[in-house]
Amino acid sequence: MYLKINVGSREWIYAKVQRTVKREKDKWINFISSLLQAESTNEYFPYTVEIKLKDGEFYAFVSYQEKLPELRITKESGVLSIDLNASPLHIAYAEVDRKENLNSYGEITLSEILNKDRNQIKQILWETAHRIIELAKEKSKAIAIEKLNKIDKGQRGDGKGKLRKRLHSWVYKGLIEKIITLAKRNGIQVLQVNPAYTSVIGALKYCPIYNITKDVAGAYVIGRRALGFKEKAPKNYKELLKDKEFLTYSLERLKGMHEQTKARYDKETNKYKRKAIKRELSSIRKWITLISQSLKSEPERGLRPLYGTSLSSYHFWQVLKVALVISLLGKSFIRDFSPLRRIVVSKDWKGVASQVSSLSAWAGVQSVVNQYFGIF
Repeated sequence: MYLKINVGSREWIYAKVQRTVKREKDKWINFISSLLQAESTNEYFPYTVEIKLKDGEFYAFVSYQEKLPELRITKESGVLSIDLNASPLHIAYAEVDRKENLNSYGEITLSEILNKDRNQIKQILWETAHRIIELAKEKSKAIAIEKLNKIDKGQRGDGKGKLRKRLHSWVYKGLIEKIITLAKRNGIQVLQVNPAYTSVIGALKYCPIYNITKDVAGAYVIGRRALGFKEKAPKNYKELLKDKEFLTYSLERLKGMHEQTKARYDKETNKYKRKAIKRELSSIRKWITLISQSLKSEPERGLRPLYGTSLSSYHFWQVLKVALVISLLGKSFIRDFSPLRRIVVSKDWKGVASQVSSLSAWAGVQSVVNQYFGIF
């Protein structure tokens, strides 16, 4: 086969096309088959050829519209929902049926893409996308994913260099595009949902109930949202945010956190680390304002809107996150939400607070022993 190329002034050259078939499902086979069919039936189709010069060699890149099969796997059978996570690098998935049951779940690591070049990362992402498609076909489930429009990589001096490096390597958009492309070729429906607060709701509501990781819980919320289910807060959570004693406790914890962080800021001499600590201080001040407003609101009226905005369910989860995760559990226990089960079942936040305090004290003892004896 030859490619006819216009070089100007009505002059043409013919370049011989050398292209071997690389695998059984190579798209080149379909393209050539479509060309032969068009030649015999005179029913031609549009395609584009782009010529590039690379390392002294000419390459032709062909683009054409694929003939996609009809959807045969839809959300009527449920969904396989995907949650993409940068730290650690992995995918969490959850199989959700039409009755909102969590049938199965798991995680797929992507740590192997670290320290790989662009082509190697692309290959790994394609293999991962194929693995997800095969899993969806095996479960006969549609695929639900977050609608990720923009990934904030941050900037130099924000104190988050390691995370920024991970985000640079972790090609969210590329993987999602590959999943969507393969799903279309296999007749699998893909649903994209608003990612707002999926991780928070999953961590606070479903981690304690199902004893699963927060990433799997986030995937479960994505699946439920794709199927149209609404998230209702557990009754004891609602009652807890009307408990003045609990909110006062949370407020005092946040104030103590602010004092400790301020002391770190005053002692730090590295300007980049000071910027990071300054961001922490800003966040803590916002949390203090949030809990203070909730504390001042009347129980019968519920939570007041934040900064004059209309009250939404997301605002409820925002307050709950600050009051429970940040104030009660503390940053050291951010990935362990099992203590919240005690609150969901019996609203025993005092017992949880006592338990966390004991663990914090023991962690302090471990630190001292480790410093002097290197045991732990």
